[in-house]
Amino acid sequence: MTVQSVLPLDPSAYTPHALHAAERMWPETNCYVDLWIEVLSALGIAPEAMLGFTLTQDFEGDQFTFFKVPLEDLEALYGIKVTELAIFDSVEAHIREQIARGRLCLVEMDSFYMPDTRGVGYRQEHGKTTVGINSLDLENRRMDYFHNGGFFSLDGADFDGLFQHNAPDGWPPFLPYTEFAKFPAERVEDNHLRGTAERLLRFHFARRPSENPFAGFANVFPQQVEAVAERDFSYFHKYAFNTLRQFGANFELLASHLLWLGGDKRFGDEIAQALRLSELAKTVQFQLARAVTRKKFEPLKTAIDPAIDAWDRLMAGLSSKIE
Repeated sequence: MTVQSVLPLDPSAYTPHALHAAERMWPETNCYVDLWIEVLSALGIAPEAMLGFTLTQDFEGDQFTFFKVPLEDLEALYGIKVTELAIFDSVEAHIREQIARGRLCLVEMDSFYMPDTRGVGYRQEHGKTTVGINSLDLENRRMDYFHNGGFFSLDGADFDGLFQHNAPDGWPPFLPYTEFAKFPAERVEDNHLRGTAERLLRFHFARRPSENPFAGFANVFPQQVEAVAERDFSYFHKYAFNTLRQFGANFELLASHLLWLGGDKRFGDEIAQALRLSELAKTVQFQLARAVTRKKFEPLKTAIDPAIDAWDRLMAGLSSKIE
């Protein structure tokens, strides 16, 4: 049986997009945004255009917003229509049908069985993550897929684990949340991307948090750190991912969006403030690890204060240029 693919890609020859370059402060952000960066790159269109939504990130009390590109933005910018796929047969049957139609399925799966997470989650810890399945070979139990900052393949026992082929009798059916993406017949033009991105930047700026999110975070950060220190050290990684890494990666992507849209000449000060936020997240993450290990929290009491200033300066600067 011929194995079909959505896009003609070879995992062994794949080069990730520059937004995932190793020299960036946050080479990976979160699974959903990272996936779309690579899918758009593989389609030959600029993923930087979609990143205006990063302006809306807020502090949610126990975490920063897990930032995801709105599906409406994908359609407005690129003509890509994404919707939920109903699962009423085997997951593999649905995916194979959509691949045959040239559609990419985005499926929530268990990173425990994904070799690309080796050293982090692979065969160590179960975790939910989203992958984009480009090809599926049922006979040889092989899958090529987008995940995080790259394009990979897996097979054999990992394939069986992902699709729960060895689940015991009576085990609940495998019904992962699944979306599928319909790509347009023709690639959009650059002038359309830039015009739409300008409009969406203004739209998302109007949706920014009404209060400085870092002021709220600073108020609870010392207490949260002390609580983290009472847990197993593995919890530190979960806390840091959902707070410091989320806002650090978010604002580095915002800087990349502003650089793509207007460059240093137009947005130089705002790019600098966004990168200041991103760098601060990296610095505080190291400080947090030391504090949790040593049980010394005093240095962290004012650690978030510079972020309050940076966010205010960033928003004030954008207000003067895009409203």
